Amino acid sequence: MITADDVRAAAKVLDGVAHRTPVVTSRTLDELVGAPVALKPECLQRGGAFKFRGAFNKIQSLPAGRDVLAYSSGNHAQAVALAASITGRRATILMPEDAPRSKLDATRGYGAELVIYDRYREDREALGDALAAERGLELVRPFDDPLVMAGQGTAALELLEDAGALDVLVVPVGGGGLISGCATIAKELGVARVVGVEPEAGDDVRRSLAAGERVRIDVPRTIADGLQTTAPGALTFPVIRQLVDEIVTVSDEQIVDAMRFAFERLKLVVEPSGAVGIAALLGGAVRGERVGVMVSGGNVAADRFAELLRSA
Repeated sequence: MITADDVRAAAKVLDGVAHRTPVVTSRTLDELVGAPVALKPECLQRGGAFKFRGAFNKIQSLPAGRDVLAYSSGNHAQAVALAASITGRRATILMPEDAPRSKLDATRGYGAELVIYDRYREDREALGDALAAERGLELVRPFDDPLVMAGQGTAALELLEDAGALDVLVVPVGGGGLISGCATIAKELGVARVVGVEPEAGDDVRRSLAAGERVRIDVPRTIADGLQTTAPGALTFPVIRQLVDEIVTVSDEQIVDAMRFAFERLKLVVEPSGAVGIAALLGGAVRGERVGVMVSGGNVAADRFAELLRSA
């Protein structure tokens, strides 16, 4: 279990390196929800997502010259590639062949070597472990690492410092790194309820909480490519069980509606995975007296963004 002090320590590491993303509010959203809402737009973070926080916190801790490997559908890939570049290391990234083209191109643009695999037929964890051992690289896991979890939690620390007291914090859930770090600091700072949001097709965390143990599902078919995990992490799940109060789900259609709302009303470009918290609010799945929402990323290509909005 990580602690609030771990999150604060990560904040010191990230100070002056990660962007302190602003708090965004909307009178229209407040009226629709019936409560003040404070959004944390990590779509404005370096690399376009919250993932930079955890990746840098982990990579900065490694000995000088230690090169790294990661597996990711896109946001963690870009974050590791960028953090490696900043700290003078080489990065090798294992990415699925159906990852968004924009995320593949951005990861290459940060200087990483890409190794492509089939996410529906191959096990990325097994491939990653084998490739890291073969090449003598440090594996930077996307969520199941205490330094990564603590780094992600700095987003909630900043939100609570800048927005003030909240009674509900809404967080997207994939493998659980973001919600683990956020819940750890949020609970210490007095947030009454932490609510996670998953796509309907990828509700592995909700199923796991209901079963009392980690449940593995098939790779979910959802537009939220960053939330296509098949099971919560071995390290993140105990934190979720202890600190997260509820998991809700949203449909792909609700996600697109939330992306449109963010674009038209908030002037934010948000990828599907990053929009699930807004979708949960607009759909009535979450309520509170003063609500905070993690908008986790904005890495979506213009043509894909337009395609999704047209499809709705």
